Amino acid sequence: MKLNERSLAFYATCDSPADNAGFLYKRGERHTAYHRRWFVLKGNMLFYFEERDSREPVGVIVLEGCNVELCDSADGFAFAIRFGGTKSRTYVLAAESQAAMESWVKSLSRASFNYMRLVVRELEQQLEEMSRGLAGGCGGSREPPGPWKPKPSELERSRERLPALPAVLPKENGCAVWNNVLGADRLPDTSGCGGHDEEGSPRPPPLPPRRRVSNDEAASAGAAVAESPSTFCRLHEQYSREVARLRQDWQQRRRGPRP
Repeated sequence: MKLNERSLAFYATCDSPADNAGFLYKRGERHTAYHRRWFVLKGNMLFYFEERDSREPVGVIVLEGCNVELCDSADGFAFAIRFGGTKSRTYVLAAESQAAMESWVKSLSRASFNYMRLVVRELEQQLEEMSRGLAGGCGGSREPPGPWKPKPSELERSRERLPALPAVLPKENGCAVWNNVLGADRLPDTSGCGGHDEEGSPRPPPLPPRRRVSNDEAASAGAAVAESPSTFCRLHEQYSREVARLRQDWQQRRRGPRP
């Protein structure tokens, strides 16, 4: 595999977020001594530097076709990155604590492209199952969704629920009848005066005859209006005295006859 050193150096030191970073002890290939290096994991590439503030990485490990395993040795919190093949190199690293070792092993195991492809495939299957479940809950319709349409507002929905008014409102005795709408709730016509007009629309029930006021009632109403405030005060005093007398009689009957 040919890699562009400048591109790798720029990618290793750029401001893009790293999946993991920290100090690890790396065992040499020829010499078994461990050297403390600064490691940065970005995607499926593991860069390591001599110091944290180094400008360029010392090396890079492409994490494809490898397995991350724990080492059964007395070297502390050590783990190995093993590649398939007889001439492939095995990288042995060691962390400073158990928590750091577990964090690095987990991050490195998930860094390969094959792992990401499996995760994406599993997510696609879950999404397809959820889509089928939603389609089954909505009547089993599997038709592709149509173009997006905005939902009607509350005002438009309220207008749709209103019954349609006739173009010309019917009139009774010179007044418009607003309850003469198709579909309006009304009592069944049992008088035999209902029916339909020529266009087939239901006729409104006939209005009751207006009550005519007699001369005596008009005179009494005029007299009541013409009464002065003094007349009202006299009636109020008269009724007050009557109520007080009745209340006194009721209290005496409640107490009983005196001995």
